[in-house]
Amino acid sequence: MKSNQELQTDVQNAIKWEPLLNDAEIGVTAKDGVVSLSGVVDSYAKKMEAENAAKKVIGVKALVEKIEVNFPGSLKKTNVEIANEVLASLKANLSIPQDKVTVKVEDGWVTLEGELPWNYQKEAAKRGINYLIGVKGVTNSIKIKADTYDAIEKKVVEDAIARSWSVDDSDINISVSGTTVTIDGTVDSWYEKEEASRIVWNTPGVWNVKNELVVDYDYAFSE
Repeated sequence: MKSNQELQTDVQNAIKWEPLLNDAEIGVTAKDGVVSLSGVVDSYAKKMEAENAAKKVIGVKALVEKIEVNFPGSLKKTNVEIANEVLASLKANLSIPQDKVTVKVEDGWVTLEGELPWNYQKEAAKRGINYLIGVKGVTNSIKIKADTYDAIEKKVVEDAIARSWSVDDSDINISVSGTTVTIDGTVDSWYEKEEASRIVWNTPGVWNVKNELVVDYDYAFSE
């Protein structure tokens, strides 16, 4: 059971614990399990690190992220330069099929589009550009269109989640409709919620995952 102050302190410490963020000026507020992050960082990677660090803290139910990326003058790049580096990153990643992803860059913000057969490829495409200098943000609009058209069996998905030591499946429900899998119920942490999604996405034939899990950590706040 954490108060607002305790949760705020835990998130602040989690962010400072990350080597990339130990000198970053990131503000943290907490209210009833909702954590807000604000501030300015000099790379998109730091913005993502702060968000990921906060998500892993027990007691965080939702995250409001208002961190801005502002590059020093010497690190600024044109949209064309950024686009060329993103394309080079995609080409160098052997897990991503060539010529399946299109790139748009506007004011340093990268948008990825196209179709890929697996979600891990979609995630790899974004992960590969998180650390590129000049990138202010990424919108990953790649769609999943699996190569297999086999029917998705509900029990196969349930068994996959049950095998994971990191997810308590006692209050997780699975439903399948065509190529879409919906997961709902309750988990104890944001990490479990995202891990459940990751596991479901690994199921052959899945084109879409609706994660409606609720993070229900026993939380109390004090004035």
